[in-house]
Amino acid sequence: MKPRPARRQQWLTLLLLCLPALVCATENEAPAGRPPVIALIIDDLGSQVTKGRRAINLPGPVAMSFLPGGEHTAELAKLAHDNKKEVMLHLPMQALGQQDHHRHSGELMADMPQPEFLDTLSRNIAAIPHVAGINNHRGSLLTSTSSNMAWLMQALYAHGELFFIDSRTTAATVAADMAQAYGIPSASRNVFLDNEPTPQAIRKQFRELLNRARREGSALAIGHPHPATLKVLREELPRLEEQGLQLVPVAQLILRQKERKLAWQEYSSR
Repeated sequence: MKPRPARRQQWLTLLLLCLPALVCATENEAPAGRPPVIALIIDDLGSQVTKGRRAINLPGPVAMSFLPGGEHTAELAKLAHDNKKEVMLHLPMQALGQQDHHRHSGELMADMPQPEFLDTLSRNIAAIPHVAGINNHRGSLLTSTSSNMAWLMQALYAHGELFFIDSRTTAATVAADMAQAYGIPSASRNVFLDNEPTPQAIRKQFRELLNRARREGSALAIGHPHPATLKVLREELPRLEEQGLQLVPVAQLILRQKERKLAWQEYSSR
């Protein structure tokens, strides 16, 4: 993958421009005068056109994450981009206890030699038009393996234009820490919306997302194109402003979290 440092420089410039307004914020507090923000990612897209279109039609900058082997991934990713949605690669990674017959197309495996690992990653990225970032699909084994995560982050650093979201499919993940070590713009999932895909459970998780954003200034949730999930989001997202919160793209949430961390470090060093 050809190194592209320009995007990384853009991230740094934006961060430095925003930092002065945040110095008075504590690490787990929304800056005064700025509403708490949330970001949302809809996973597992690309296999079904109808589900994909319904997800893309959600109001606001909800990110759409596509599996590289989906029959309709390229078509739907272009549609998402045309509808001003962030486009992501939902990168298949090996899970603990996974059987070979459950392997996804383009899946990164822990026992792959490095050249095969990097070639598979490169092909997956190329399969997603307008890709802006990556989050892991499954990956409870791979994201807890430091050597594999180092290969991944080295490749993303060389690419220079992608952010990384740790879906946190295991408490033992090292993915987010490795991304930070390599200077990759990154964040971690805070809430899964629909592990239990019923309207009542999804609303409860959505409330947890909002409460976390109020406490910490920002929060990130991942959901799936289940009918109940999309229905709840269609109803709840238009109400965010009246509740004093804002839905932002994932890239903007990453910047907000980085700003807060740097502001707290500067405040603490005084």
